[in-house]
Amino acid sequence: MNIKITGSGSSIPNHIKSNLSFLNNSFYDTEGIPVSNSNKEIIEKFKAITGIEQRRYIKDDQTVADIAIEASYLAIIDAQLDAENLDYIIVAHNVGDIAKNSNQVNTLPSLASRVKAGLKIKNPNCVAYDILFGCPGWVEGVIQAKAFIKAGMAKKCLVVGADTLSRVLDQTDRDSMIYADGAGAAIIEQVDEEAGILSHKTVTYTFEGEADFIFYGHSNKSREGTKYIKMHGRKVYEFALSKVPTAIHNCLEASGKSIEDIKKIFIHQANLKMDDAIIKRLYRLYKKPMPEDILPMNIQEFGNSSVATVPTLFDLIRKENYGGHKLNKGDLIIFASVGAGMNINAITYRV
Repeated sequence: MNIKITGSGSSIPNHIKSNLSFLNNSFYDTEGIPVSNSNKEIIEKFKAITGIEQRRYIKDDQTVADIAIEASYLAIIDAQLDAENLDYIIVAHNVGDIAKNSNQVNTLPSLASRVKAGLKIKNPNCVAYDILFGCPGWVEGVIQAKAFIKAGMAKKCLVVGADTLSRVLDQTDRDSMIYADGAGAAIIEQVDEEAGILSHKTVTYTFEGEADFIFYGHSNKSREGTKYIKMHGRKVYEFALSKVPTAIHNCLEASGKSIEDIKKIFIHQANLKMDDAIIKRLYRLYKKPMPEDILPMNIQEFGNSSVATVPTLFDLIRKENYGGHKLNKGDLIIFASVGAGMNINAITYRV
């Protein structure tokens, strides 16, 4: 049984926020003490580490449901599918459907139900539900869709990754410059061809405090009241470098394919320096150098949009050869992600 992505779509917000937009911010450390470095120095160091030059935010009158619906519609059109034939709509996100200036997480009803309503699907047998799985949510949604199809519980699934992290930013925290908004979607279904998901691997680490590496916390300045997205950046970095290469390695080994067969690795766009180091360590496990063109990146232009980074990058390369990267029929690729939980997952996939 071959289970494949037959259509993809993405919604990239139009509002561009460059690094220079943060020049007038007042940054504080986690102890509530003003950061002594100038904002120019902070921004230059931030760009050197993360690679981010700009990011995208949704419009004031939009919510994440709007861009999730748009990405879903484009994926359905791309797959030449009647949406009434969908068996599952699986939406991965982290902070729900937050209105501008609200900051209140809104997951009632689920984003998946909002997407189904927005697509005007009448079929009650189309089941809609959300995944809260950190940044690896979209990849995990694809794995779940595969399981439903393999078990005979579904034939066609829509998997969406969408987040609007601009709505939960602490403007006094330097980490606020990392986050962005976006949505990506894919249609997953069984096909009569030699393509699709070959293997997958998912792991969750919590025993040594990893569950608290990315969390909701108070503003750096006030350290009370409204909570925002927070992370222990150094711990996340060290965790990712230590654990992600092994998870990807195990996934690839389960596919029976060789590292030399891999054409592209679509990894969560978290931090350019970190992602590059992760993939170099993966190739080191095979005693091989990392190929120059193996790792497509769009974090420089779009920032870190959490669950949306992998599906939007895949869609852009699949349709537009984004960044000079191209996918050909039969190419072997890897999807991989790491994020809050702390969760890691990977898929070996033949285009």
